[in-house]
Order: sequence, then structure tokens, then C-alpha cells
Amino acid sequence: MSRLFTEAKRRLKTASKYIDIDPDVLEKLKYPQETLSASLLIRMDDGSRRSFKAWRCRYDDTRGPTKGGIRFYPSVCLDEIMALSFWMTFKCAVANLPFGGGKGGVAVNAQKLSKSELEKLSRTYVKAFSKFIGPDRDIPAPDMYTNSMVMGWMADEYSAIVGQPSPAVITGKPLELGGSQGRKDATGYGGYLVIRHLEKEFELHPKKSSVIIQGFGNAGFHCAKLLHQDGYKIIGICDSKTGLYDKSGLDPIALYDNKIKLGALFNQYTPPSVTQMSNTKLLEEKCDLLIPAALENQITALNAENIKASVICELANGPITFAADEILAKNNITVIPDILANAGGVIVSYFEWVQNKAGYYWEEDEVRTKLKQRIEPEAHKIWNLKLELGIDMRTAAYVLALERINAAVSAHGTKAFFVS
Repeated sequence: MSRLFTEAKRRLKTASKYIDIDPDVLEKLKYPQETLSASLLIRMDDGSRRSFKAWRCRYDDTRGPTKGGIRFYPSVCLDEIMALSFWMTFKCAVANLPFGGGKGGVAVNAQKLSKSELEKLSRTYVKAFSKFIGPDRDIPAPDMYTNSMVMGWMADEYSAIVGQPSPAVITGKPLELGGSQGRKDATGYGGYLVIRHLEKEFELHPKKSSVIIQGFGNAGFHCAKLLHQDGYKIIGICDSKTGLYDKSGLDPIALYDNKIKLGALFNQYTPPSVTQMSNTKLLEEKCDLLIPAALENQITALNAENIKASVICELANGPITFAADEILAKNNITVIPDILANAGGVIVSYFEWVQNKAGYYWEEDEVRTKLKQRIEPEAHKIWNLKLELGIDMRTAAYVLALERINAAVSAHGTKAFFVS
């Protein structure tokens, strides 16, 4: 069993101590409802054939169809997919969406594929899992190294298989194929909304608080840009290759433009006041707000004692291990958990699904307003639970999610009582 999956389930065990929950519900959540693996065989551009291992996991559909992204990444494995689908189950419950959790992936270095090879792989994935997914069963979305173009290919392939247009089968699509306004920056925007909504409780202040961002992809960039525009000082940014630090402040918009144009954060246009350092060292620099927006397990028992941030906002999935959580709590560092902090993506995915179902599409301002109206009250509930029960925000988020899952199980006919 994966250490990542085992760690994920420890969160459930911790939260269950604070809620009167039927043991059958906990038993139901111990393992995924169903998983499917496949070998995807595609013809490469040079005429050779290569196979890629692929998975899809539906963790729990008590609250509705399962929902979760598909990642193309070399280290993807079933254990990781199970952990991610577990997190999605609780994230959807925290956001109070009518979804359960799912996740998919392919073990591949997508950056080494040509566009035609990437399209073949994307379409072959849908062919392999076409009976597993569906607009009312399991709804994929983009994740690491997949994007709206990949989702467009996948939605098109599914529609061809079922013989009719089915835009609601996948979210994160291009606007021209039924995508939603506001989906591209939804994860970063959702994290930004949570930070700003609770900044007084966190003792953060625009124009006074410093921020370090680990991971400068879509989510990390958009959150950094919004905070920067509001006056927060971005003093550290890193991507997979390098970290940049400047105590006088960095311009995330200019850095992102350079990264897109030149392929690297550190280049000939980097100001001389900027210090280049490793990702791991940047995590340990003093700041008011640290935002891990990259991979899992970035803050562990090995480096947690060195973290000097006052608040950590998890835009990535699972960037802090269970052991590290205990160390951070001991050091009075507040953690905004991933199942709240990065829920903006799945919330707007839900909006896209609703729009696809209705055949009626909203303007960007309406999407942003609806996202704000949904995520801020949940952030407030979690903060209040934290204070009421004397627990950390992560445990409070899992308690809230468990209450909702427990209630749904009860509504299905299982005897389950809970307290709020």
C-alpha cells in the first residue's frame, strides 16, 4: 500500500475522533469504490509502438458522480491515484458539491511527446475508460501536464464513442467546446479568495505581509499575481528548476512572461538584486505566507522544523505530510488545507458541468461571483469549527466533510448519526 494513500487516510482517522459517526461509514471510506487500470498502446511518430500504464479511480459516489483530474506524469502510480481520489472525495464535500471523488493518470513524460503523440494518448485513454467515465458517472478534468486542449480531445473522443455530443463528460475544456469562463485561473483564484477572506484571522495584511510561492504553474502564478496586485510582497518564487528570492519583492507577472518566452525563471533579464537558490532552501526562508503549489510531500518531518512561515496555504495536493503537520502545529503555524485552499478548480468544474447540462453559459463575472459565494462561507465554517473544537484547520475541514458524507450515507438508508 502506498505511503501517500496511507498518509491520506490518517487524516480521516484523526477527524473521526471529533464526530459521532457510524463505523460503517468509516469502513466504506477505507478503500476506493472501484479502480481500473489499462495499458495504452499508441503508434509513435517514428512508426514504433509504445505502451503506457494508465489508471482511473472512483473513490466514493455517495454524494454524486465522481469528479477529478487526469494527470500525465512519469511517476504516476495506482497508489498515488487512490490518494488523490480520496482527497477529491473530501474536497467536493468541503465545497458542498453534489460530487464524489475520482482521479486518473498515465505514467508518461508528456513533455517528450509530440502534439500528435499526445493526442493519440489522450484519445486512447478515453477509449480504454469509456465505460468507466460518463457525464453522470465519473467526470474527468485537467491535472498535471494535461490542459484544455487534452480535455477537448478526450471529450471529442467520448462523443464519437457514444454517438452524440456529450460535453458534460469532461470539464476544463476549451471555451469553443463547452468550457467555462473563469476555469483556467479558478484554482489560484479560489486560494486567493480564502486568503483574503480570512486574512484578519491569519494576521496577514496587504502591503505588510511577505509571500513565497513554491510552484509557478497555472495555480501558483494566478494566486501570486492576484496577491501582488493587492499589495502583498512576493519575495520568493520557484518552479521545478530553480528558486528566486528578493526581500525587496518580485514581480510575478514579469517573471511569468519571461518564463513563457524564455523557458526559465532565471535568465538574462533577472534583476541583480535577485538571489538564485534551490526549491528546498526557498521553502525555509522567513515569510508571512508560504504557498506550496507544486507536488505532494514537499514539507516533511525532515524539513518542517525549518519552516519559518506564519501561514501555509496548500494550493498543491498533499504538500505536507502527516508527521510534518504535527510539527507545524507545535510551532503555531496555521495551515490552510488543500481540500479547501485549492477547491476553486473543482467548484468551477462543477459550474462547467452545470452549464453543459443546461446548454446555457455564464459570463466570467458571474462565474467569479458564484465561486466567491461558494468558497468563502465554507472557509468561514472551517475556521469556526477550528475554534469550536480546538483543532487545526485541516482536521476541521475533514470534520465538515465527514459530516456531509455521513449525512448522505444516512439519507441513502444507512443508520448514521453525526454532531456538528
